This record gives sequence, structure tokens and C-alpha cells, in this order.
Amino acid sequence: MPRAILHLLPLLLLACAMPAQARTMTAKIARVTTAVATLEGVEVRLDWPAQAASGELRLRATRVDAPDLGYRFRSLEWRCPLARDGQGGWRCDGELRAAGGKPFLLSVALASGSTDATLSQGGASLALHRNAATPDDTIIDLARVPVAWAQALSSQAWGDGRLTAGTLGGRLAVRTPERRPLRVDGTLVLADGGLETPDGSIAAAQLGGRFRIDYRKPADATLLSLDGELHGGQFLYGTTYVVLPEQPLPFGLDAMQHGDRGWSLSSIRWDDGTALAAQGTAAFGPDAELQDLDIELHSRDLSALGARYLSGWLGIAGLPDLEASGALDARVRLSGGGLSSVDAQLHDITIGAPGKGLAFAGLDGDLRLSGGAPVDSELRWRSGALQGIAFGAAKLPWRSADGALRARAPVSMSMLGGQVRFDDLVVHPPAGGEGLRIGFGLALQGLQLGELSQSLGGPAFRGTLDGRIPAARYADDRLDFDGGLSMQVFDGSVDVTALSMERPFGVAPTLSADFALHGLDLMAITEVFDFGSISGRLDGRIDDLRLVDWSPVTFDAELHTVRRRGVRQRISQRAVQNISSVGDASFVGSLQARLIGLFDDFGYARIGISCRLANQVCAMGGLHSSGEGFTIVDGAGIPRLDVVGFNRNVDWPTLVERLAAVGSGDVKPVFE
Repeated sequence: MPRAILHLLPLLLLACAMPAQARTMTAKIARVTTAVATLEGVEVRLDWPAQAASGELRLRATRVDAPDLGYRFRSLEWRCPLARDGQGGWRCDGELRAAGGKPFLLSVALASGSTDATLSQGGASLALHRNAATPDDTIIDLARVPVAWAQALSSQAWGDGRLTAGTLGGRLAVRTPERRPLRVDGTLVLADGGLETPDGSIAAAQLGGRFRIDYRKPADATLLSLDGELHGGQFLYGTTYVVLPEQPLPFGLDAMQHGDRGWSLSSIRWDDGTALAAQGTAAFGPDAELQDLDIELHSRDLSALGARYLSGWLGIAGLPDLEASGALDARVRLSGGGLSSVDAQLHDITIGAPGKGLAFAGLDGDLRLSGGAPVDSELRWRSGALQGIAFGAAKLPWRSADGALRARAPVSMSMLGGQVRFDDLVVHPPAGGEGLRIGFGLALQGLQLGELSQSLGGPAFRGTLDGRIPAARYADDRLDFDGGLSMQVFDGSVDVTALSMERPFGVAPTLSADFALHGLDLMAITEVFDFGSISGRLDGRIDDLRLVDWSPVTFDAELHTVRRRGVRQRISQRAVQNISSVGDASFVGSLQARLIGLFDDFGYARIGISCRLANQVCAMGGLHSSGEGFTIVDGAGIPRLDVVGFNRNVDWPTLVERLAAVGSGDVKPVFE
């Protein structure tokens, strides 16, 4: 804006040369065109009283347009007292206003061989200097200038970007040679910079840095070169959230934009010491979406990589506390917005996420992804853990073609005293608008359920887990299993079918499944869970089980005993009391209640209980209805004892508390 006004200074010189008796001069100009800006509806008026030492200058313009810099002003007006400076030049300091904006102070000093102008507001100032010997060059000095003053220029390069905070300092040279493009170059210092896009997908805050800028505006194109260093701050690009170190971080880029097309970066340079060094090229669409990328990455120490560069992705994956060590070299290519190829070398990497019980040690080898011809690679690790369950060493021999990774052989590892094998493992990275997809078959052999239970904080018991799932699929943050698993436990079996998971690696994972119980030894169960003793065999089902963050929210369960030849059916006093407590039931006997306490256990004909959980309420049932109640234990023999429940709707959290009390032995027998 000051520079456009300076092109009217010849008029001021003419006014100053007026005869002493003249008092007013007015000039109206329809249009003034310069290399930087165009002014329309210009009116210059000078009032200079006779014999006075100074006069009043008023300049108005209905429109001021600087298209290459992105600035447009309406109803511009500047008033100032015009006077000689005592050295053969002129000076005019006054308020500059434009429609819809706060006023500025514009000071202009006109000497015989140079022109100086300073635009200031508060503590911010932008000083302009021109020398008659180099009329095409203008020097601009910035001091504590709000970055918002550069919004119009920034919008020329990035229409959606909004500069929200920060100040700029430094010196720029604006060059406007005849018949050659505009060029702005120099050094800028940024403090506490901030920006954002309307949808919030790109944002930055507290950015600091010092960099050399070279901005050019040839016909139908924009060229930009930056070379400098960043000093702290953070920025967000989609899911990628970066927290910059406070120590200087060298960076640079060379970019070009043609017309309304996106930016093309012919060179990217980034040097964050041992944490991450990168160099490559990139191209963006008009909407600032990344379209093409070819970049080499090197990390000699992964310990800082997660916190500085991967926290956004790790948070989505539910692994915000992930820690890593080791080294990584990689080259990543994207084409058309999709992953084209990856060539990575892993060097003795250790990964741990204590909050999720996830760990890998000795992760090594190479990983190659190809969007075209087949390429082979192999990853391996020494040991690992998932949800706190340890597993042994494994090798993953990969072959990649057409954008997919396929295991060249089954992948086996030891786990829980048995073996786990993945068959037909295939991984499809995100591409073509689709997210990550994984397919595999799963075989389990001889997994010790006692070790599994203890790993999950449960009691130790005997049994094994065996089975084969012919196909499993992960897509859209959901894991589905075909087939089922069979657990040999408590001298019986439990079959698991309709197994699926939502957000298995994210926040609040959800598991759904159906369970069928066959011939479980009740004596073994009650001994393990310290429930009191019950002898007999148990069948049952748990249908439509749904766990959210590993806590039940719905299920339909029914458990009952079945007669087996040669198997006694007895229940102890403690077990009777625990069933009564958990099921909110009472028991009645064929003898007076005070005599029942004389017996250690009782015979029974059948035991049955059911619960349909919904909305935190368990709808209870038993073997059959008995008046207003339902029978849980149908007694047999002498003394005969039946357990009858009367509360059909039990609060689920209360029921869980009762089960916990039973397991801890806090329930004491009370006979009525």
C-alpha cells in the first residue's frame, strides 16, 4: 500500500513548486498503473495557506489493487501535514485509513535521491526504502509485524490458509523490473506463528524460525523457495501431528504452482538430527491433499520419533504410550494419493506400549512393498507380547506385487506353551479410498488356558485351547472370523463361534461371540473359583455376547447341569449360600432351617440359571417358575433343599459385586 502511494509523489513535487500566493491545488486521476498496483478514482488535494511553512495533503483512491501481492483496498484515504525537512526534501506523516480496517500511521520522507515510507500500527512497523539509482528495487524492513498483515500475499499461494497468530521481522527486497516478473527475496524471522484451514485439517501453533525466502511470480505461475531453520512449535496435517524440538531444525523446500493447480515441491529437506532426516519431492492437489510423494527417511534413534511425529497416528491406533528404540531407513512413494512402494530396513527395533501390553524385541530385516512387479523381503523378531501374553520368535517372508503383501510361507510362533500359526497372510495397505485390509487363516494348537487366564489376571486352571479358523478378515476397523475355536477345559469343551471384533487396535475395542459349553466338570470349576463345591456336569450357552472395552454390555446366557452315569450330584452349604447371594434367592428345606446347618452338603436333581443382559439389567431365570419365583436348585434326597430366586431383574453392576465377593470369600452362610 505505501509503495503504490509513492508513485503519486511527482504530483506532490508539483504541488510544492506552486507560487507562494496559491492556496489550494486539486488533481483528479481516473487511473494510475504501476508495476505493483493499480489505483482508480484518485484525488489529490493540497491546501497550503499563503506564506505558511507547511500545508495539508489529502489523498483518496476509490480502489487500490495489487493482484500479484493479493492486496485489495477500497475507499483509501491518507491525510498528513506536508513540510520541508530542512535538507532539501519533504516529509508527510499522517493517518491512513481504508474501508473496514483499523487506521495506520503512514510516514513518507522524500529526498532528492531516495524515498522512504514507514507504515506502523501499535508496536509493529513496516519500513520501505527506494533509491533513485535502482528504481526497480524496494527494500522492506519488518519489525514485530503481525503475520495477519501478510494474509493477502499468503492467500495468493494458498487460498484456504488462514494466518492466525505470530509476528514477522526481517528484511525483504521487492524487485519489479520492466517486462520481468515480480520477485520478493530476503530473510524473515517468525515468532509464535499460527495458521489453520476452515475445516481444521491443517493447523499450526507457536511456530518459530528464521528462513531465507525467494518468491517469484512469472506469468500463470508462482515460485517459492525457503531455506532456514525452525525453532519449536507444532503443526497438524490431517492425522499427522508434529511437535518440533526447541533446538534449531534445518529445513528447506523449492516449490512451484501453475494457475489454479496444486503445489509441486521439487525439493524437500528436513534434518531433525538422529530422530529424523528426510529429503525428497511431493505434489499436492488444489485442495492441499497430498497426491504424489517420493521421500527418503532416516532415523538413527527411534526413541523421539513417536512423540514428535507419530502421536496422531498412534492415538487413533489406541497406542498413545508407544515407545521405540533402534534405527530405521526407508524410501516411501505415493502416486495418485495412494501408496505406491515402500522399501524399509529395520535395525534391531524394540517396541513397547505398556498400557496395551504390546511389545516387540529384536524387530529386524527389510520390508518391501511394490505396486507392480513382485519383490521379496523378510521381517523377523526375537520375542513379543500382546495384551501381556508373550510369544516367541518368528519370521515373516514377504512377497509384494500390485500393492499387496503376501506371506510366502505360514508364519508360526510359540505362545502359552503351544503353537500359533498364520496361514495365507495377506496385507493390503490403504489405497484407492479404502483403508488397511488384512486376511489370514489361524491355527491354534495346545495353548495352555491356565497360562492365558493368569496372564489376564484370572485364576490358574487346567485346559488347552485348540482350533482352526480358516479365514479371518480385518477391514474398516473390524475383525471377522469364519469357523470357530474349541477349548478343552474342565474335562469338557467350550466352542466359540460368530467371533468378531471392532476397533481391535483402537479405543474401546468391542468383541462379539457365541459360546457353547459341553460337559464341564463342576467340581473342577468350583475349586478353581473358590465357590464352594458342586459335583456334576454342566452344559449351557452364552449367545450374542458383546464386550465393550472388555466389559459385558449384552448377552443371553443359560447354564444347566446334565446327568452322567456314575457322576454324583452334590452341592455344599457354601455353594448353596453363594448361589443364593448371587441370584438374590432364598432356599427352603424339608427339615427346619436350624437343622440344615448340620449337613455339609446336599443332593440335587438339577441346577439351572439364566441371565439376559441389556441396559445394565440382568433378567434372571432358572429351571422353571415356582409361583412368583424361579427355581435355581432342584433338591433331591434327604435332607431336600431347593433354592428359589424371587428377583427377576437384577442390576448388573450389583451382580458383578456379588460375584467378586463370592470369589474373595466375603459371603457368609446365613440360614433361615
